[in-house]
Amino acid sequence: MKNSTELIALLNLEDLGNNNFSGNSVTIGSPFVFGGQVLAQAVNAAYRTIPKDRILHSLHSYFLEAGDLTIPINYNVNEVRNGGSFSTRRVTASQHDKTIFILAASFHKKEDGFEHQTTFDSNIKQPEELFSWDDMLEQFGDFLPKSMKYFLSIERPIEFKPVRIPNPLNPEDLPANEEVWFRLKGEKQKMDFRTKQEILTYISDYNVLNAAFNPNASKYNFGNTQTASLDHSMWFFRDFDFDDWMLFSAESPNAFGARGLSKGNIFTRDGKLIASFAQEGLLRTKKNEQ
Repeated sequence: MKNSTELIALLNLEDLGNNNFSGNSVTIGSPFVFGGQVLAQAVNAAYRTIPKDRILHSLHSYFLEAGDLTIPINYNVNEVRNGGSFSTRRVTASQHDKTIFILAASFHKKEDGFEHQTTFDSNIKQPEELFSWDDMLEQFGDFLPKSMKYFLSIERPIEFKPVRIPNPLNPEDLPANEEVWFRLKGEKQKMDFRTKQEILTYISDYNVLNAAFNPNASKYNFGNTQTASLDHSMWFFRDFDFDDWMLFSAESPNAFGARGLSKGNIFTRDGKLIASFAQEGLLRTKKNEQ
């Protein structure tokens, strides 16, 4: 995928009838389906059964099996509840007659209420000061480890600019946080809030486990550690546009027992908090595999 138009097409599922939907997959460099894709496609399936006056405000999900890139993923939506203000949906994704993913999502009609939000550091480096993944490949590709070079060479519909770039040739332990600016590639286009939420859900599974890795980065990396998303939750707050850079800001309060937890927020460039997220992931050193 090269741009947002191709990403939107990927997330827009085929309607099979009776609350069943089907979607295809595109690799991001892994031999298995990207978790963010399954998340976003499941949100698309749930939204197909929701009244127009309700928007997604939270989701909670579990990744149960690795997804097969070569065959479609089937999504079934269970209409759990339609209340006066909230609607709840349960989405089950399956392949090879196995459930690979489950999602619970809640949708809320628009209401007025009081407001507050957290903020990010106003002194953070701006995107214009930073290298993107594409820049890193162009500038340092000949010196990067083979696996990292391959990962950076995959075409993506999103441009990422990490605020801190670790040196892969001289790894060191880092603080348990990760901040990355991102924006969509391609021409700007008008999107409804539902589509924007699906895209943001897709993006939220990128970079998230880095914060849990960082405190042990001198010894462990994605090359010598088996990783997988175990669960993923999001909370959506305010409408937004993809017209400018946005900030993904994560911190990891804990890693223990071959699992790491990351949580954080997503902001617009002018500081508006649009979503929060949390994910626990598998961080199993390969030398300890049974």
